[in-house]
This record gives sequence, structure tokens and C-alpha cells, in this order.
Amino acid sequence: MCLAIPGKVEEITIEGDLRVGRVNFGGVVKRVCLDYVPEVEVGDYTIVHVGFALSKIDEKTAEETLAEFRAMGVLDEELATEEEAFARAAVAPSSSCPDGSCSEIPLDHRRQLG
Repeated sequence: MCLAIPGKVEEITIEGDLRVGRVNFGGVVKRVCLDYVPEVEVGDYTIVHVGFALSKIDEKTAEETLAEFRAMGVLDEELATEEEAFARAAVAPSSSCPDGSCSEIPLDHRRQLG
């Protein structure tokens, strides 16, 4: 899954030609490119997708969205480091049919397909 996650900008710096922020996503802090949202300042909330801030968002909506993502169990997955994601994938059950549709095909038909 690949969601846009709201986070609070804690610091803004310039790295080369890029405006970069330290953004807090409910306890997980990551570096984010802020070039697309020049209006965002320290203390503001922003929606972030794959390391890029896309828009400014109000605090209430940001906190509600983070709470919903936590309740759905997707926040940890979205904010995992590459190493954490690989480790999680390594222990996850594998399937030749990840979307689960194979379980809908009767076993005798699966043998014919396979």
C-alpha cells in the first residue's frame, strides 16, 4: 500500500537547492522534500507521499487521519524503514495468488490450471 500520510513539520533546512523538512508522523520522524509547498512553515501539518510534501493540512484533520490509519493498522507499514519492510516481508506467508483469488477456485480446477 502507498498512502499519503499527514505529519507535523518540526524543522526546515535548505540542502543544495532543496527545501527539506523534518516531519513528525505521530512519533516517527523523517526527512521530507518541501519544495512543492513553499507556504508550509515549522509547526504546520502537511500531507506527505513517498517523501514529498504535497499540501498543507489543518491539525485537526491531520490528527484524525493519523488515528484512523493507526486503527486500520497501516501506519506502521507505511512508515517502516526499508529494512523493516524487507524483514516483515521475509516472515509473511507467501502465496502464488497474493490477492486471494486462488482460494475461490476449486482444488481440482487449480490442478488443471497449474
